[in-house]
Amino acid sequence: MRRFPKVELHRHLEGTFPVGRLFELSLKNNLNRPRDFEAFRREVTFPKDSSPDFLAFLSKFHTDWYRSHDDVYFITYHSVRDLVDDGLFYCELRFSPEHFALENDFDREEITRLIVSAGNRAAEETGLNLRYLLTFNRSKQTVEQMLALYERLKRLALPQIVGIDLAGDEINYPPEGFQALFEKARADGLYKATVHAGEVSPPAQIWEAIRSLHADRIGHGTSAIEDPALQELLKEKGIALELCITSNYQTGAWADERNHPIGELYRRGVPVTLNSDDPFIQDTDLTDDYLKAVRFFGFTLEDLIQLNLNALKASFLPPEEAKKLTAEYLARVDAFRRACL
Repeated sequence: MRRFPKVELHRHLEGTFPVGRLFELSLKNNLNRPRDFEAFRREVTFPKDSSPDFLAFLSKFHTDWYRSHDDVYFITYHSVRDLVDDGLFYCELRFSPEHFALENDFDREEITRLIVSAGNRAAEETGLNLRYLLTFNRSKQTVEQMLALYERLKRLALPQIVGIDLAGDEINYPPEGFQALFEKARADGLYKATVHAGEVSPPAQIWEAIRSLHADRIGHGTSAIEDPALQELLKEKGIALELCITSNYQTGAWADERNHPIGELYRRGVPVTLNSDDPFIQDTDLTDDYLKAVRFFGFTLEDLIQLNLNALKASFLPPEEAKKLTAEYLARVDAFRRACL
């Protein structure tokens, strides 16, 4: 399963770091973290077999890892290099420039350019198809601050950045409060939009993300299982859900992995995709989620291939590029089949 070629649309760079490389950074920067590797691992990751705990999950994210631009480049480069070990064929990797810049007040444009440069180098060396999404956190910034940052970042004109993402506290910061940012991005025509919605909020928030923010995809969206009319809308408009079995369990968004809605939604024809979200924090990887899809929902090889075709169709690539990449993906799948015979 690890060798099976995978397409991933919902993975945060901040939750992707190789633990060993992060341990190197911690020692180099003399951070207040354990100096024994196993103790360090236990402290910085969510216990794999622990009960769901949203606050414990969030507590694992830190902004103090980086003391220099070199640190940001180092952790990005090694994070992207490791993606192919999980079978990644194409990935839309999202990151928050604010996260990497906050502790030292680094210039957000420089950090964005640096992350894309490091990721591009690693992707080229490993043969990974890679694009980026810019994440804006609604519980960290006002819409005015987001707009100001957006205007600065778009001037970079980096073609590998293909979309924007709204993350953060769904409950206290509903989608309609960020309409100005998404209207501006839509008018510019530079980026498509994905919105975290329906993870810990009811289906009404998914409706609102589509209505107010013109979301092209929905981050998580597990509560869509509760609303048949919403499922029909997602099918009609081709709006894919970026589902994450392990993450949804650990955060408490869906407390029973064996009854996660991905199986039922897939069989109802809703465009769903399978993603890891924050594998480093979760002490897991995307392959684990694929194994769960097989064990819990009886997904066959053909089902897994279809999930990835769903993801390529829902990608933020230009249509011709997506078509070309789909042909390359199917050729990679054929090679995988032959290797398994």
